[in-house]
Amino acid sequence: MTVFNVLWLQAGGCGGCSMSLLNADTPDFDGLLESAGIRLIGHPSLSLASGHEAHGVIADGLEGRTRLDALCIEGALLRGAEGAFHRMPGTGAPMTAMVRRLAGVAQHVLAIGTCAAWGGVAACGPNPTDACGLQHDGEHPGGLLGPGFRAAGGLPVINIAGCPTHPDWVLDTLLALAAGTFEASRLDALGRPRAYADHLVHHGCQRNEYYEYKASAEKPSDLGCLMEHLGCKGTQAHADCNTRLWNGDGSCTRGGYACIGCTEPGFQDPGHPFHLTPKVVGIPVGLPTDMPKAWFVALASLSKSATPKRVKQNATADHLVVPPAVKRSKA
Repeated sequence: MTVFNVLWLQAGGCGGCSMSLLNADTPDFDGLLESAGIRLIGHPSLSLASGHEAHGVIADGLEGRTRLDALCIEGALLRGAEGAFHRMPGTGAPMTAMVRRLAGVAQHVLAIGTCAAWGGVAACGPNPTDACGLQHDGEHPGGLLGPGFRAAGGLPVINIAGCPTHPDWVLDTLLALAAGTFEASRLDALGRPRAYADHLVHHGCQRNEYYEYKASAEKPSDLGCLMEHLGCKGTQAHADCNTRLWNGDGSCTRGGYACIGCTEPGFQDPGHPFHLTPKVVGIPVGLPTDMPKAWFVALASLSKSATPKRVKQNATADHLVVPPAVKRSKA
């Protein structure tokens, strides 16, 4: 089996995607990688190598002594002050310069998390550090490496966006790359793996009956749909969080919290509090993907007029008040 070498570096981020990776739904994380021929040659937390040894791993990759199959970058790239906001430990060199050099020799380059993909939380507000993603600056192509960048393997940066990423999104992508089955057609228009980005958080949401009848929650503990009043972007956010559950059991909406669209460029600066839905003349500004406003208004009006009493009562309660009726079969 050919070994697939992965080098993972931490840029301007919190390390949350690494923490998420350790929650992969497998009893043997190392064994899963080993069985696929994947070797994690460097990681700020998971590798035994440190100090001069860690620098040696990077030098071997740059100089061709070790084949660099995948370069994974976690965290935003801080371009401000000529990269002085983040220097490579022990070298004094800007992290941005090191990432450019490594990207130039890697077969594949992966942005792990929304910060590395678009700039994310590090690019909030006035963005004094000039934080950006590897190949995007927010929703705009560019970033650190530029819109025309292609890794040695022929692909642009693979943006595994999420804050944090689901561990399966990362592992599935690495496994496909190692197997040689990951092609450009498996990326969406923003360079995200379509395995998760072709879905919406809305798909599989346990609150969908309430959404269909526009029976809305009024406070966070309510069972109803979170879109109309509490800021949920599940009908707009590209991810499979409610069908590929976190830790095998959960998601934001299942936990009672609205989806804030963390896989999307610019999610960190929505222009309003995350827990509120901005409206114009009572109509939510952020409508479901691909739905014209007129259709939504007509559907919402019809749905609310047809809402069963059970659904309406349960929507504003923190527990099931009225169970579904038992329909008796004909004798």
